Amino acid sequence: MSQVTPEVLWAQRSSNADPEKNFIYLTISVPDVPKENLKLDLQPTTLTFTGHSETLKRTYHLDLTFYSEIDTAESKVHHTARNVELKLRKKDLNEDYWPRLLKESKKVQFLKTDFDKWVDEDEQNEAPEDDFSQFGGMGGMPGMGGGMGGGMGGMGGGDFSGIDFSKLGGGDMPGAEEEDDDEDDDDDMPALEGDDDVKEEATEETATTKASA
Repeated sequence: MSQVTPEVLWAQRSSNADPEKNFIYLTISVPDVPKENLKLDLQPTTLTFTGHSETLKRTYHLDLTFYSEIDTAESKVHHTARNVELKLRKKDLNEDYWPRLLKESKKVQFLKTDFDKWVDEDEQNEAPEDDFSQFGGMGGMPGMGGGMGGGMGGMGGGDFSGIDFSKLGGGDMPGAEEEDDDEDDDDDMPALEGDDDVKEEATEETATTKASA
């Protein structure tokens, strides 16, 4: 039975004043892993995940050491049929993004930027708000350390009003996708004002010349 490292997508948001807007967003891709077959241990500087899929005959295992500290008590989780999604509150308020997710700067193949939730650091307040009310407290995840263990039924009660997970960023800059079509506009330019009058005068002169002949 194979053990694999799952793909992890991440993005972030930062604030030096509002803790609710100062977090990491993680998506751990683990399809067909039911809640009773997973274990998640979140500590201030580390995350350990293990999950087993009976249908895929596959065990997923993940160990992360974060760039900086997480507030485990204020972090949230949501389990779906395909993913485990986490909103991890950064412990220190800071308007600057983390330069990377992990403590070590070396590149790892399983970790990628979540471009669906990417936003530039200076554009965090411009993205529309999303509803993430299905996220619940970390105490609902099995295997949580520090007396936080419990059943998955504890998930789903978080209040996420006003929190916008689309305003996150991290990883490499996304490619510029905003192209303008001004060059094509020239082909559809309307006739200049007065063009019709010139054409009419030319037609009248031609008719007069023919009549004189």
